Amino acid sequence: MDPTSQNSSNSMGGTTAEGAPKDGTGVVNLDSYLLPFKDAFRRRYAKAQEWIATLDKTEGGLEKFSDGASKFGLNADDKNNIVYREWAPNAKEAHLIGDFNNWNQHSHTMTKDGFGVWEITVPAKDGQPAIPHNSKLKISLTLPSGERVDRLPAWIKHVTQDISVSPAYDARFWNPPASERYQFSHQRPKKPRSARVYEAHVGISSPDTRIATYKEFTANMLPRIRDLGYNTIQLMAVMEHAYYASFGYQVNNFFAASSRYGSPEDLKELVDTAHGMGIVVLLDVVHSHASKNVLDGLNDFDGTDHLYFHEGARGRHELWDSRLFNYGRHEVMRFLLSNLRFWMDEYQFDGFRFDGVTSMLYQHHGIGTGFSGGYHEYFGAGVDEEAVVYLMIANEMLHKFYPDSITIAEDVSGMPALCVPLSLGGVGFDYRLAMAVPDMWIKILKTLKDEEWDMSDICWTLTNRRHGEKTIAYAESHDQALVGDKTLMMHLCDAELYTNMSTITPLTSVIDRGIALHKMIRLITHGLGGEGYLNFEGNEFGHPEWLDFPREGNNNSFWYARRQLNLTEDPLLRYQFLNNFDKDMNHCEDKHGWLAAPQAYVSLKHEGDKVVVFERAGLVFIFNFHPTESYADYRIGVEVPGTYRIALNSDAKEYGGHSRIDMETRFFTTPMEWNGRKNWTHIYVPCRVALVLSLESSNTQ
Repeated sequence: MDPTSQNSSNSMGGTTAEGAPKDGTGVVNLDSYLLPFKDAFRRRYAKAQEWIATLDKTEGGLEKFSDGASKFGLNADDKNNIVYREWAPNAKEAHLIGDFNNWNQHSHTMTKDGFGVWEITVPAKDGQPAIPHNSKLKISLTLPSGERVDRLPAWIKHVTQDISVSPAYDARFWNPPASERYQFSHQRPKKPRSARVYEAHVGISSPDTRIATYKEFTANMLPRIRDLGYNTIQLMAVMEHAYYASFGYQVNNFFAASSRYGSPEDLKELVDTAHGMGIVVLLDVVHSHASKNVLDGLNDFDGTDHLYFHEGARGRHELWDSRLFNYGRHEVMRFLLSNLRFWMDEYQFDGFRFDGVTSMLYQHHGIGTGFSGGYHEYFGAGVDEEAVVYLMIANEMLHKFYPDSITIAEDVSGMPALCVPLSLGGVGFDYRLAMAVPDMWIKILKTLKDEEWDMSDICWTLTNRRHGEKTIAYAESHDQALVGDKTLMMHLCDAELYTNMSTITPLTSVIDRGIALHKMIRLITHGLGGEGYLNFEGNEFGHPEWLDFPREGNNNSFWYARRQLNLTEDPLLRYQFLNNFDKDMNHCEDKHGWLAAPQAYVSLKHEGDKVVVFERAGLVFIFNFHPTESYADYRIGVEVPGTYRIALNSDAKEYGGHSRIDMETRFFTTPMEWNGRKNWTHIYVPCRVALVLSLESSNTQ
């Protein structure tokens, strides 16, 4: 979720400045164009190296420094003594209180060291922890004014909410006996060569009007995701957030897995089961800002507004109504880096999708700012270099200690070198999200008639990305599903989704168009748009309704806070056709690996015919977007000679098509240059149909 996207005129990582020099392939030559900004690269790199050197000298190295969760918060040693440490330098006194001492505000006094860290050891009783598992506790702080305030420990690993009593969360000491702790049994999968990402939210992953659980996701969603051909899950709204309707973006407890969906052990089972299926699991991590909650968050923790955050206006996000971290502060760096290590070690996640990276990169947070693509925007005074350096160190740490980890940046600005390793002066992400692509599709559907679609513009947006920096392409994500926006299928079909999606009713022109274009949009995005692909759950089959969480404005209804996955299982509904196509599209990619292949060569963008042809990974992709014209014996260029067959046909009956193409057809090449390719072949491509051809034989006919 990045509200700054609405302010961007060019919201994609491939945005290039006007006049930037290009090499013979048409790709921007960054080496020459970025020459005036080399000092900025060197400065950022030097700052990152300075941080790492400081940690080596003062903290025993980055590995030890980022393992803060074993030192801070509550930890039981091998003799069941419990050690609690908390950073609160402004406080004058500190006491640990809870169920274990009947909330006595004087019995368990903490001591403070020279760095503002409070500490207490609670000895075991008869060999057992003196603080019972799952019992409630707080830290009680006395401020310089004499005021006494109670806070939830900042590093707490489990919190619960009883809304009937109070909206504020309760901190609980999570320390189950060995017999109740989940034991991981599967190794992490290797980093996939092609990332096919299923963006999912545990709570909405049920047709029922309630919050679904980790266990239900494990039992019901994981097999579905595997069968659909996705090899990566991006789990949203796991870090504990006080307000369900915030979609997980107002985090108040950074080390706690949301208790709405079940226990920490249930989440571990989910991740481990996914690993057993060969599925990588990424956490949607929110380090761009924090909830402004005081009673159960980090805000005003020790009586100051600048403990974890910048003080004053710089520490507040105007649009998100939240607090902004001070990334240049030593203990904040420890807290955030340790937070990443904690999720990797405790829950065995495989990496992260970093939310709101644009807000982190710039002091203006993208608010009221459009990104033209000029490089001065990426290296000027508006850049928050402390945040940039934090992201550099975070990526370096993750890839050093977890070589198969994956990091994805949600950045709308297109900052150069975001997906270049630290060793080369970059920020170090593996991928960036191609945020201009869904914007393009929505704009096209809102403003243009079918015959007005611009093939060149579509191809430009899908291929406009920085050379050497990987991109996750998507036609739509959770952003487009949220109330106030519309999904692609809602734009295409609108009210007819409720009346004409039954196979026992006539196929209307609206539904026919919607099904056809939904498939074509997803396939051309999948094939041309990046080095990875993302889909938000339910969108693969054209989910008929938007997403809206329970809130006062909708009478706290769960009606739209669910995914009607059952619609694909009804043989009398047409949703099954889109689901089938999504599945076979992913499996086709898995077989041929186009996402891992070099960027496609687009040989044809015919505006009159509305035809696009490109080649990637040895496959030939053909799209006829024309609303009425079908083409027989249509000549296309093909680089590699031989005999081709159909690998994927969007017009197949099982995809809701009209079966106008014989799947046994073979296509033979002729050795004559056409559209910049060495050979040509003839095809039949009906209107609103996409074909993928694969090489069956290399023998020229």
